Amino acid sequence: MTAEQLQTILQSAWQALPTLLAAAPITLGYALAAMLLGLPLALLVALARLGRVAPLRWISGVYVSFMRGTPLLVQIFMIYYGLPSFGITVSPLVGGVAALTLNSAAYLSETIRAAILSVPRGQWEAAYSLGLTPRQTLQLIVLPQAARVALPSLGNTLIGLVKDTSLVSVITVVELLRSAQLVIARTFEPFGPYLAAALIYWAISSLLELVQRRLEARLARRG
Repeated sequence: MTAEQLQTILQSAWQALPTLLAAAPITLGYALAAMLLGLPLALLVALARLGRVAPLRWISGVYVSFMRGTPLLVQIFMIYYGLPSFGITVSPLVGGVAALTLNSAAYLSETIRAAILSVPRGQWEAAYSLGLTPRQTLQLIVLPQAARVALPSLGNTLIGLVKDTSLVSVITVVELLRSAQLVIARTFEPFGPYLAAALIYWAISSLLELVQRRLEARLARRG
């Protein structure tokens, strides 16, 4: 690579930076929305898989298996392009968030399920002996302990979601990657904008990793 080529790449990356930075909140918003919507669904799925109702265990198990065993890109296509076949039309925003939420909830449910199982059975029995109901035991005793175990995996899932948002560009969502593609379409210089986008993804992921570590340290002090 010559000095002139390097200068061209850096110049194109710098010129693309304002456009990409404007799209970065959209990328982060998609990831946070999918995480916030996915966590309650994941908790329900995890409890269903741990429960004694066989049909719920089967349904939740099939859901997790399907969402983990098929590509996220296919799931996006099924929701955005497939649902209109049944008379259900969704916007790119709704389709993208829905696909990311359903996909992340499957992975999050396994994290939550494993964290709940990590709490010793004696904790449940001690709570019952004090007169707590199963719901109170789960809410007051088990979930706070499970949260400490699950936090690293939950943080990793959020970081993964930030990168997975790039896939919603295929349904015309103008997030970070799509913005880079639009810049390239104008300048015909691909490497610089893609490099700038990669650095922004890296910066967002690093920031979330820092927040995760601080939360882990705070929970460790409380424990």
